[in-house]
Amino acid sequence: MTPHRTVSASLEHRTRTAGGAPLLTHYGPATERTELSVASFANWVAKTVNLLDDLGLDADATVTLPVLAGRPAHWMALVWPFALWQAGLPAHLDAPDADLAVLGPDAPAPAAPTTLACSLDAWGRGLADLPGGVLDYSTEALAQSDFAQSTPADKDAPAWVEPGHDLSVGDLAALDPITDRVLAQPTSAHEAVLLLARAILGGGSVVFVESAGDPARTATAEKARVLR
Repeated sequence: MTPHRTVSASLEHRTRTAGGAPLLTHYGPATERTELSVASFANWVAKTVNLLDDLGLDADATVTLPVLAGRPAHWMALVWPFALWQAGLPAHLDAPDADLAVLGPDAPAPAAPTTLACSLDAWGRGLADLPGGVLDYSTEALAQSDFAQSTPADKDAPAWVEPGHDLSVGDLAALDPITDRVLAQPTSAHEAVLLLARAILGGGSVVFVESAGDPARTATAEKARVLR
């Protein structure tokens, strides 16, 4: 039996073979629309992997992602777990003793030895006037190289750490793939991350909607299948 390709390996393969295809389309609360191709998403992932290395995080580092807990459908928040997996690190949704905390834009304050704040801007623009001890993610990431090496992880290594939803690298690789274009309104980080991982594994794409519009109408416009 052929072993499952990891999510990171699948993203790298799709970047080489279908980089221009849409991967993640995000409708924000004000109906702003951002679409990332496979290559665009992979580029943000690579820059974030290099940022992790630049920050000196080693293989035992703990990274917590409150930004993803607060805005699970946002593309910028979703870059993070995929970057961590490519760097060989697990993603924690809530780890109070983390080495790195990644926050959203609302009143960010130092929450770990290193703290990054994500603007969650539709176009990835950065934040200004941050307090001491908080770095702007966009500014730091965009200064990084566009290519990053993957760090292989054992299939039994933790990938997603959340009470009741823990997943290993192998668990992610064994997810049912999504092969078409689907629309969803994820309400949890676990749901959003797994849907995107399944689309990466299967060659599909996702449309994530935060706005309170008509999902069926948006699905028609996006040529997507609505997930119930």
